[in-house]
Amino acid sequence: MDFLTQYSEAAKTSVGFFWKSGWAFVLGYAVSAAIQTFVPKRNLTRFMGKANVQSISLSTLFGAISSSCSFAALATARSLFLKGAHFVAAVAFMFASTNLVIELGILIYIFLGWEYVIAEIIGGLVLIAISSLLIRWAYPRKWIEEARKKVEAESGGTEDDFDWRKRIRSKTGWLRVGHKFVHEWKMAWEDILIGFTIAGFVAVFVPDTFWQAVFLQNLEGEAPAFLLRLENAFIAPFVAALTFIGSMGNIPLATVLAGSGVTFAGIMGFIYSDLIVPPLVDMNRKYYGIKVALYIVGVMLVSIVSTALLLNYGFEALGVMPRHKQVMGEMTQFRIDYTFWFNLFFAAVAAVLVWAYYRFKKLKDMPGTFSLGNITLKRAIVYACVIIVTVGLALFFVQ
Repeated sequence: MDFLTQYSEAAKTSVGFFWKSGWAFVLGYAVSAAIQTFVPKRNLTRFMGKANVQSISLSTLFGAISSSCSFAALATARSLFLKGAHFVAAVAFMFASTNLVIELGILIYIFLGWEYVIAEIIGGLVLIAISSLLIRWAYPRKWIEEARKKVEAESGGTEDDFDWRKRIRSKTGWLRVGHKFVHEWKMAWEDILIGFTIAGFVAVFVPDTFWQAVFLQNLEGEAPAFLLRLENAFIAPFVAALTFIGSMGNIPLATVLAGSGVTFAGIMGFIYSDLIVPPLVDMNRKYYGIKVALYIVGVMLVSIVSTALLLNYGFEALGVMPRHKQVMGEMTQFRIDYTFWFNLFFAAVAAVLVWAYYRFKKLKDMPGTFSLGNITLKRAIVYACVIIVTVGLALFFVQ
């Protein structure tokens, strides 16, 4: 393909990534808003306020039935932490909501096969167990206390004295959900737009030979098998970080890696690394501060590498190593399927929540409106991404 054709395809891919996960964004932020609005802190503390098996299990279950969107997972985890959930439980929720959800399993089945779905589920549980143990063994109590104070200060109060039964039956309570929903979007939309734009262009412009070199496929059969798997598992999170792709967007590139001959450990390490991409690390920095954000990255990196290696050796011992597919699939194609109908439905949900946001502001006589704010470096990059994608889509339709 010539440059203009690649450029237009990259723009289409960027939009396609968001198209596939757009409904999950709305679902995740709606869940986060509802938690903040209707769940008193004392109720959450009772079930998720300790670093024990019950708390971690509940967080894992809640994550598995929540959104697969990485950005929404962080927003919901923050709301759980704000309401009194233990930090271990919040991290368990992050992993579960990006690795154990149904829609992600469907994508993995389509692009990589059922063996990878089984690996994703088993590995997700192992990942949560390892990260929970790591945090309990190396718990930075002072940092976490500072992070909780920061989250509470920025939330404008935790509103622990309300009666959730009365609030959930009131019109004002549901309008408040809209207010929280828009507030979460205002904190994340720039990172989402930048990340998905970069993801589309990386997927199109970076050739397979590059991945083969990065994952040392030329040393297959020469270097010790363990070192090759370790390198693949260790380098995969950094590759994921450079691609800026979240949980729904990294499956196509994981398929590219599989087709390029990357080891099973490397592929699983890449899939599990959606939570340590720069936009998400930056979001955690906004939520908890730089020290806790980097601490989360460290815990996740060790957990991901360990889990990827355990899966590789475990599946190999059982003789059920997944086979690599050679095609990427058609993830970013636009057609009338479940994604189309989900996006229509949740677009309507988003519209209702935005309406509720303005009604709540009017009811509470709150000043100001939702605006794009001042021009910053990040905002300039956002505008550049919008222009780049718009021009690329125009070329796609013209060609």
